[in-house]
Amino acid sequence: MLNFSLPETPALTQLRQMASERILILDGAMGTMIQTLGLSEEDFTAKGHIHGPGCRHHYHPDHPQQGNNDLLVLTQPQAVEDIQYTFAMAGADILETNTFSSTSIAQADYGLEDAVHDLNVAGAQVARRAADRAEAADGRSRFVAGAVGPTNRTASISPDVNDPGYRAVTFHDLRVAYGQQIDGLIEGGSDLILIETIFDTLNAKAAIFAAYESFAKAGKRLPIMISGTITDASGRTLSGQTPTAFWHSVAHARPFTVGLNCALGAESMRPHMAEIASVATALTCAYPNAGLPNEFGAYDETPEETAAQVKDFARDGIVNVVGGCCGTTPDHIRAIADAVSSFAPRKVQS
Repeated sequence: MLNFSLPETPALTQLRQMASERILILDGAMGTMIQTLGLSEEDFTAKGHIHGPGCRHHYHPDHPQQGNNDLLVLTQPQAVEDIQYTFAMAGADILETNTFSSTSIAQADYGLEDAVHDLNVAGAQVARRAADRAEAADGRSRFVAGAVGPTNRTASISPDVNDPGYRAVTFHDLRVAYGQQIDGLIEGGSDLILIETIFDTLNAKAAIFAAYESFAKAGKRLPIMISGTITDASGRTLSGQTPTAFWHSVAHARPFTVGLNCALGAESMRPHMAEIASVATALTCAYPNAGLPNEFGAYDETPEETAAQVKDFARDGIVNVVGGCCGTTPDHIRAIADAVSSFAPRKVQS
């Protein structure tokens, strides 16, 4: 049972008011920006000194860390903060923490399961500093969304085609892992919890349950953003749900927003977002990729092209929050913010 009697945070009240007045802007792709820095293994590990302000331990993993972008909140925090600040100054109201893979399940690939608490606390603190810098620069409030990714395991589908009943992770495993993550995100100062890139709604349900357990421990209820991903032209999540079914599976969480991100560019995402908008009684949020990746894995869609497509979402009244996922830069976010600024936010059904 989810406890909705906990006091709401002032951030939720402020966000609701802002969302009633205009379409809010989420930031863009952290990974794209990190790739432009050309960081080496030594940069990722700070030459073996994996430790950040407030960390409970030093970490000396036996695994290579290059590509473990979440680790940079400990080893290159200024670089992460600067990226988030740039997105904020490009127009983002909500900044995601660099914690997409900061669960014990995902960090097991890097031997950093024990660093999960520190990663999430630091991830939220870094984003908070970027938000405060931006507010000091232009007087506009920014909010920190604690990013909770799907992990690299699914509770609904067997990874072994010869054993369809096998599961690599259980609901309890996910609940515990997400709880560790969300505890840290709250401690670090997140204003919202963003459960994103959901390909398996059972994973998301574990994250929702864990979030409310964390809220109970913190004595306050943060707004939750829930974002699924449609994996192909079938218009379904990997676990087989249509957008309508996805909404009904998570509606019990009373999310601040529900929507879609990743996997698709805006043009391909549009019909699926329209379907969610037609049934959801929450605000809707869309943050598509900058088109589809080319043969080299790069994204070629220009800021103007992406913004023109997202503008159609706003014009047709199907969104309350928009931003960008893979391949989107601060220039994409600036163009999107400009493109939707003259349109009213979607009217939420009662």
